[in-house]
Amino acid sequence: MSTDTPARAPHRARVVFMGTPDFAVPSLDALVAAGHEVICVYTQPARPAGRGQKLQPTPVAARAEALGIPVRTPATLRDPADRAAFADLGADVAVVAAYGLILPRPVLDAPAHGCINVHASLLPRWRGAAPIHRALLEGDAETGVTIMQMEAGLDTGPMLATCRVPIGPRMTAQELHDRLAADGATLLARTLPGVLDGSITAEPQPEAGVTYAKKLEKAEGRIDWTADAARIDRLVRAFTPWPGAFFDLEGESLRLIEAAPSDAAVPAGTVAGTLLADGRSVACGDGRALRLIRAQRAGRKPMTLDDLARGFPALAPGARLG
Repeated sequence: MSTDTPARAPHRARVVFMGTPDFAVPSLDALVAAGHEVICVYTQPARPAGRGQKLQPTPVAARAEALGIPVRTPATLRDPADRAAFADLGADVAVVAAYGLILPRPVLDAPAHGCINVHASLLPRWRGAAPIHRALLEGDAETGVTIMQMEAGLDTGPMLATCRVPIGPRMTAQELHDRLAADGATLLARTLPGVLDGSITAEPQPEAGVTYAKKLEKAEGRIDWTADAARIDRLVRAFTPWPGAFFDLEGESLRLIEAAPSDAAVPAGTVAGTLLADGRSVACGDGRALRLIRAQRAGRKPMTLDDLARGFPALAPGARLG
């Protein structure tokens, strides 16, 4: 495995790319820019989105179509006919980045060099669906990208290359996502030639330090004001822009978009979740305060707390946030 894979002579390969969200688009672009022949893209089917609930192609599908690459959107890969169609492509390798479907053994084995995955964590930490959000939520000092040879287990395959990314103190999930997507694409382009010519050897993941990044649930975004201020701050940053951190006030749910630890004094005996005298800081369970910076009412645009309070008198000192 390499943590700083040197540049190699170009090796044009027949590649199947399998990805779905924005995170995967830079990796697709990197393959094309490196001169590989992306013979087909697999992505999730189009789904309804927006007010009109019109079918929207995935970001990867939209990018592939713009590049003139054929797109396939099977709902699963369990159908023998779909598996046979995949094998018939005769790919040298399949590159997977946040595809969203489990690859069965016949698919994993079909390309000559198997399937490699661009995963947004330093494995074995944060295997699973939401590694970016979980790293932020748990206060990790760093994360990164692992290029992995895929096998049947959930992100258990041997590692081909890694790169490390520090997590800044005010970084949001969107900012970390964009950094990892770009770095993952660069690492992929530098690693793939070594996979194809056999000069990079995969290393098993360490047995120690395994954690799982379970799929995000919207309910996890509900703010528990009895938690530490630092924990709530991380929740807001980890759940921005999706699925969002929120709290209730007078029967209305407000989304908290931006916050930061505050130096405001919390009077002794103040109940967690109470707005302090400045009307912008809220008491938390550890006796510290969190400064509310931007929030959003349902159906409205995001606003600063100053603007929001002018139209929402309930946001006043002494108010209890649910």
